[in-house]
Amino acid sequence: MKMKKMMTVLLAGAMAAGLIACGSSSAPASADSADAGTGEAAAAADAGELTWKIGQIGPLSGDLAIYGSDVMGGGQIAVDEINAAGGINGYQIEYKSEDDMGDGATAVNAYNTLKDWGMQLTMSCVTSTPTINIGPETAADNMFQLTPSGSAIDCIKEDNAFAVCFNDPQQGTKSAEYIAAHMPEKVIATIYDSSDTYSSGIEATFEAKAAELGLNIVEKQAFTAETSTDLSAQIQKAKEAGADLVFLPIYYKTAATILTQCNNIGYKPTFFGCDGMDGILEVKNFDTSLAEGLMLLTPFAADASDEKTQNFVAKFEEAYGHVPNQFGADAYDGIYAIKAAIEQANLTPDMSVSDICEGMKPAMTEITVEGLTGTITWKATGEPDKEPKAVVIEGGKYVSIED
Repeated sequence: MKMKKMMTVLLAGAMAAGLIACGSSSAPASADSADAGTGEAAAAADAGELTWKIGQIGPLSGDLAIYGSDVMGGGQIAVDEINAAGGINGYQIEYKSEDDMGDGATAVNAYNTLKDWGMQLTMSCVTSTPTINIGPETAADNMFQLTPSGSAIDCIKEDNAFAVCFNDPQQGTKSAEYIAAHMPEKVIATIYDSSDTYSSGIEATFEAKAAELGLNIVEKQAFTAETSTDLSAQIQKAKEAGADLVFLPIYYKTAATILTQCNNIGYKPTFFGCDGMDGILEVKNFDTSLAEGLMLLTPFAADASDEKTQNFVAKFEEAYGHVPNQFGADAYDGIYAIKAAIEQANLTPDMSVSDICEGMKPAMTEITVEGLTGTITWKATGEPDKEPKAVVIEGGKYVSIED
């Protein structure tokens, strides 16, 4: 699409002095800590002044909480920076999070709770199924929806929905292209979750692109959520087929199980994953030495040397006690994308939810965000355009791979 107008958003600015670290070493464990928003925004709201109300929905409890908590934290850092710099078009932001526990029905309840609060735009949800579930709700309300990390195609099915992250087909295609460019000789097996939209979507496009590029896939093994604790049969099949690279388009907890069970039988292939692999170093009781050499494609590398990334990582570590994953970076970029589009369309918070959305939709296709996760533009379909980064785990850390 030819863009009528381009604007570059510089993601810089001092974090507000009031950013408070949570009591634990992880990001906030509940939505309560984000309820009040930043100090200036909350004070403005108490005084009856107009503010932007951005609601965020994600897993703040349960197995996927590491993603939702980092989204909440990354978004909060961006909100604090913007508020400290004067807000959006002169108006402060209130930012409130609700827990969906990674569940679609719970996400709809969370959406309704945020609507009752007065939400005008939503940065939701964090994972694909909840994002898809609230899609018809946001479409019916004509509320602008930006998911930081929901990657299934149907996450942006509605014309009011946009995404910061790569979609599943893009991840599968980019992974195959990277392997073909850097490890074309590898003998490949895939192990994926056929019960999960994210995993099966990536696997399908990876397999198709790999065939197009002439990669050698010798084994394809599936499991379901109910059978994910014992994957010894799938692993044995990959080993017997002679695979020296195992492609794992799955989430990090199951990946940790696979790496552990591979080690138990002395099987040590190269492991390659996508953005759902981010978080494997934080799995409790997992021997992280088993992840040494694991590679993944991600839009964000916390060890990048640019000033923007270093500032964000330092602020996040100070506030929440750990290095942010790519989900936190996606959220940070998402808040700045919302700011850019609001400014592009010259919107104000006294407008109706529907009028705000109508202004946001064309504006999103006219902006360029220089973000933590790359230089991002958007298509009218809601799909972002940016390039992934390859990282490898070395010395217990994610390290960028330089071509």
